[in-house]
Amino acid sequence: MSYILFILILAIPVAGFAVDRYLDYLNSTMWSDTLPDKLKGICDDEEYRKTQRYNKDNKRLSLWSSSFNLAIVLAMIASGGFAFTDSVARSLSPNMIITALIFFGILGFASDIINIPFGIYDTFVIEKKYGFNKMTVSTFITDHLKSWLIAILIGAPLLGLISWIYYKTGKNFWIFAWIVITVFSVFINFFYSEIIVPLFNKQTPLAEGSLRSKIELFARDKGFRLKNIYVIDGSKRSTKANAYFSGFGPKKRIVLYDTLENDLTEEEIVAVLAHEVGHYKKKHVIVNLVISVFLTGLMLFLFSLVSASPALAGALGSEQASFHLGLIAFGILYTPLALITELLTNLISRKNEFAADRFAGENFKPEILAKALKKLAVKNLSNMLPHPAYVFFHYSHPPLLKRLEKLEGI
Repeated sequence: MSYILFILILAIPVAGFAVDRYLDYLNSTMWSDTLPDKLKGICDDEEYRKTQRYNKDNKRLSLWSSSFNLAIVLAMIASGGFAFTDSVARSLSPNMIITALIFFGILGFASDIINIPFGIYDTFVIEKKYGFNKMTVSTFITDHLKSWLIAILIGAPLLGLISWIYYKTGKNFWIFAWIVITVFSVFINFFYSEIIVPLFNKQTPLAEGSLRSKIELFARDKGFRLKNIYVIDGSKRSTKANAYFSGFGPKKRIVLYDTLENDLTEEEIVAVLAHEVGHYKKKHVIVNLVISVFLTGLMLFLFSLVSASPALAGALGSEQASFHLGLIAFGILYTPLALITELLTNLISRKNEFAADRFAGENFKPEILAKALKKLAVKNLSNMLPHPAYVFFHYSHPPLLKRLEKLEGI
């Protein structure tokens, strides 16, 4: 059994890599030397060529980074690297909970260090080349240090608690772990903007003025109680523009990137926020949370069925079954099912985006939202003509042209 699992654990990452590369190839077949008729009026020839160059550079980096990471994973599996890391962790502590923390700490730290060069190239070469990057070396370093701090202060205790539950409750651990993760997810959804975001960005209330008045007027007219409108200093890292909605009840807030105010008119910003309000009014935030909680429970339940099997640890070259080795092996074996659930969640997400667009179009001005979407797509050098298969597998948002087509029908 361990040998069969070993072969599967090697084959699944390779198959996933091959599928992604094929999808990248299909995407490249959509590119052309001249501006497609579908994009005339949205961008000009030079902007279209720039978009293609940007996407090609990103795909080239993705190929190198994914190939390198795949090679590392395969080498770890084939050489017994995970079993060796397990033995190192066990030598440092006889306590299996601490052993699990050390094990995942070593892997997590090593993975981050290995991928830092790719992050540096992406940030300081590609993003700078196309005029996006505003991040300094100091900010890049402190971001990583803060991420490690969050992993130590939040991730480690949560992982330690789940490990403790595993060793204390046996096969029923998935129920208690599910409860813990659900409570944590709800907590993060409530307080993410107040606890996590300030570690990386400064948020300030949107100043009194024409824009705030227009946003509040729209919200009040649609029966949407909104007091928290913030501007985030996204420009300290990138010129790309965005906006998002977070929290529930009294904790809900709309956050605008400061770059958004430079790229869109006030009416266009209101249209973008109307889209975000649409998500809330349609209860998409809650639905997404419920789906996430359900899928987490499903994964934990399936893991509980095989977690104690020595075959999982054996497939990674160890003779001693453990929570952490079992989780690594199961995580790889779970990938095909995770792909199916991702396809379903992406399908739901794209449907929700259309619904939020419709809400904004029906309750504000569809032509204004269309203008905003066009500007953002061109500004952010988005791929405006992705291959349908790539969209099906990877897009959580519909492509620009599909969104514009729907808005025209309102």
